Amino acid sequence: MAQTFDMNDDSVVVVIGSGAGGGTLGTQLALKGIRTVILEAGGRHEIDDFENDEWGMFGKISWLDARTTSGDWRVAKDFPGLPAWIVKAVGGSTVHWAGASLRIQEHEFKAQSTYGNVAGANLLDWPITLQEMEPYYAQAEDRMGVTRTNGIDGLPGSNNFKVMKAGADKLGYKNCHTGRMAINSADRDGRGACQQIGFCFQGCKTGAKWSTLYAEIPKGEATGKLEVRPNAQVLQIEHDASGKVTGVLYADAEGKQHRQKARAVAVAGNSIESPRLLLNSASSMFPDGLANSSGQVGRNYMRHMTGSVYGIFDRPVHMYRGTTMAGIITDESRNDPARGFVGGYEMETLSLGLPFMAAFLNPGAWGRSFASAMDMYDHMAGMWLVGEDMPQESNRITLHASMKDQHGLPIPDVHFDDHPNDIAMRNHAFGQGAAVYDAVGAVRTFPTPPYPSTHNLGTNRMSERARDGVVNKWGQTHDIANLFVSDGSQFTTGASENPTLTIVALALRQADYIAEQMGKNAI
Repeated sequence: MAQTFDMNDDSVVVVIGSGAGGGTLGTQLALKGIRTVILEAGGRHEIDDFENDEWGMFGKISWLDARTTSGDWRVAKDFPGLPAWIVKAVGGSTVHWAGASLRIQEHEFKAQSTYGNVAGANLLDWPITLQEMEPYYAQAEDRMGVTRTNGIDGLPGSNNFKVMKAGADKLGYKNCHTGRMAINSADRDGRGACQQIGFCFQGCKTGAKWSTLYAEIPKGEATGKLEVRPNAQVLQIEHDASGKVTGVLYADAEGKQHRQKARAVAVAGNSIESPRLLLNSASSMFPDGLANSSGQVGRNYMRHMTGSVYGIFDRPVHMYRGTTMAGIITDESRNDPARGFVGGYEMETLSLGLPFMAAFLNPGAWGRSFASAMDMYDHMAGMWLVGEDMPQESNRITLHASMKDQHGLPIPDVHFDDHPNDIAMRNHAFGQGAAVYDAVGAVRTFPTPPYPSTHNLGTNRMSERARDGVVNKWGQTHDIANLFVSDGSQFTTGASENPTLTIVALALRQADYIAEQMGKNAI
């Protein structure tokens, strides 16, 4: 019988969201003996529910609630109702993620010190350093089974990787391999090795890929200290007259409202929903939203500089066979302003299935060029470009002035303008990506504009000083001691690396801090 906690039990920690941040934090708190309730807006789909079908799983697990977009970013033109391609289900976007697990580099934790004052950017150094994070990175890598750490072998190279590696070698790149991936290359932690099926984005049918859904949460539930409530959309965080958080109001699958009391609340709803919830929790004491004395809630939204490059070859590649993103060139992730921009980017293998390729290749650009590319799908190799975008105060999540959701709350608007540094980096990356394929005889290469965001960052950022951000180095809000942020929205800057490993490491670190603070009765 699964553990259930009483709605009036104000001794529990409530965690909102069950992805990399919330699922890890909730599990780790339970393992420490702390009674925890995870409220997840989406349903619970176990491994048996996954299908190797792009559109089928997209409809089943994606966050498709109404959202609007604004700004000059390409996504607002191509996908105005889908700014982010993330998951609404137990496990959050760890169901959908590709598994790339990279540490943020030392200089990226010190972006302002390293890059200087970049015009139009709201750069800030993180209030933590790589040295402080290293023990938690090591803990996260061991827990997630990251390849090329802890004596774990790398994944085998697919044809898509072999094409990338051959081109990288020709260009003189020194750091190209099958990546640091939280995907088992051999049986580990009760889960089997990767079968190279190629449907990483649809939920891993074999469970080889780490996800909080089956690699973390069941361990937390086994302690009897963790309850996960699916289909529980949190509407508002409540507080008492002293400003201390007291619990949350949420709606179940039928729309019926419930109130769960709490000793502390941790928000881990991704970088769009987390600030939206804080803003929607405004009160007479906090008229601008919870934890928003700085006015920074929702600001500094980052989504990484992204784009893709595909190459067509005169012989078949079958890029869709094998692990989606097990292939990386890291040489360009250094900071080298001589290239015309600060920060750097990674080049990672990518294969989209035909339905997504047709939707994402160059939306709206039908005709002979598009048709010929689709005809050559099995002769195609692909890579994703992911780099550090500049935080800007004006890139932000706001509450829509008139549109409401099914619960009567304002929906979020996602505003994003590319910074000139982002554009310069993307153009350089398009050139280098094409060069990789040209070096090994590509018949044709084509850059592809950004897809809906999968790396959503910032909006509740960490800062040393309360006036500069929303949370301190522990993810604890500057304004309210028993309110925490536990997802990628706490990132001060975006760095060039895929963010999940850092989100998990921060959650493990935060669990230690919450347990310590509860032990002292400080929260």
